[in-house]
Amino acid sequence: MDHFLYRNGELYAEDVRVSEIAKAVGTPFYLYSSATFRRHFKLFDDALAGMEHLVCFAMKSNSNQAILTLLAKEGAGMDVVSGGEYARAKAAGVPGNRIVFSGVGKTREEMDAALIGGIRQFNVESEPEMIVLNEAALALNVVAPIAIRVNPDVDAKTHEKIATGKSENKFGIPISRAREVYAQAASLTGLKIMGIDVHIGSQLVELEPFEQAYKKVRELTEVLRKDGHEITRLDLGGGLGIPYERSNEAPPLPKEYGALIQDVLGDLGCEIEIEPGRLISGNAGILVSEVIYVKSGEDREFLIIDGAMNDLVRPSMYGAHHDIIPVIEAAPGVEQAKYDIVGPVCESGDTFAKGRNMPPLTAGDLVAFRSAGAYGAVMASEYNSRPLIPEVLVDGDQFAVIRARPTFQDMIDRDTVPSWL
Repeated sequence: MDHFLYRNGELYAEDVRVSEIAKAVGTPFYLYSSATFRRHFKLFDDALAGMEHLVCFAMKSNSNQAILTLLAKEGAGMDVVSGGEYARAKAAGVPGNRIVFSGVGKTREEMDAALIGGIRQFNVESEPEMIVLNEAALALNVVAPIAIRVNPDVDAKTHEKIATGKSENKFGIPISRAREVYAQAASLTGLKIMGIDVHIGSQLVELEPFEQAYKKVRELTEVLRKDGHEITRLDLGGGLGIPYERSNEAPPLPKEYGALIQDVLGDLGCEIEIEPGRLISGNAGILVSEVIYVKSGEDREFLIIDGAMNDLVRPSMYGAHHDIIPVIEAAPGVEQAKYDIVGPVCESGDTFAKGRNMPPLTAGDLVAFRSAGAYGAVMASEYNSRPLIPEVLVDGDQFAVIRARPTFQDMIDRDTVPSWL
């Protein structure tokens, strides 16, 4: 569920007309709903009621400072994967004891920053990383809390570029070597083992891969406890998908996911951490764009819009689908037309949809890309010297620009011309 709905034939974000925001801000822009963010976070928090738990927002999906602040005030922790994300989380008011540091390539500088600023745990992904973290902790005279990420070799049945739990993926240590690696960690005095970490991929639309992975985590917990390790925390990652096509069957709900966790792991006495990103932020945002031209090709009509692949790269990068709707609702019974919906970037890959059925549209009409709140703005670039587009947040009947569109001069001024030129 989201809060982008038609009223009297016009698309609203909560209680604000999308066209009103477009007039004030200009297109294209990202538009987020505060109510949707709050609701989706609460669904996960409620799903784990009765278990000691922490819901850490995977901020790689959307790291705008206003969004992080909103979720922090709801009680969310943060899952970070870089020093920049750690700094953003702290700036949003998230205390270190609610920040989990993930990622396969943490640098010594990033480790130092988190050890000094406070951290809930590092999710360690390799033995070399573990050794460097131990050295960093000893140098600062602190102890680094860790969970070790295990790779359970489970097929998440998702896109190959966002699968993370198979043996061929770069993430974690093979679960078959877990006892050996945990024994090594226990010998390093700068580290304190807290638990186990697992994450098998993103945009999962079935519970069965989660169940496979979590049963392996359960078995490993029991083995490691017999080996003398104190396993008090299980970080189960994120990955629950969203319906990008409204006509498709919806993925499992957070409450069903929570019930699975309770059933498989609930009697182990461990604190549960989960790291949802897409399901919290995806349907909380849309991308609004304006039609520039309708162009007739040899055998198709092109809808050329002012949004481009640099603003929303998912269709070009993953072949991803986004429902695209007109901001002014079509009259009942209007005959649909087929369009290839494309942007102005000089790449054939700058294509959002092919043969998409839409109401007839003309230059100046507004369209909205649904489910664009995750991996949209955070993956945007200034390719073709196109400025990053604004991000706008709605809360009830008010809205604010939470990231402004830079000017051409702003972009130019970031470069430095050497004195010899």
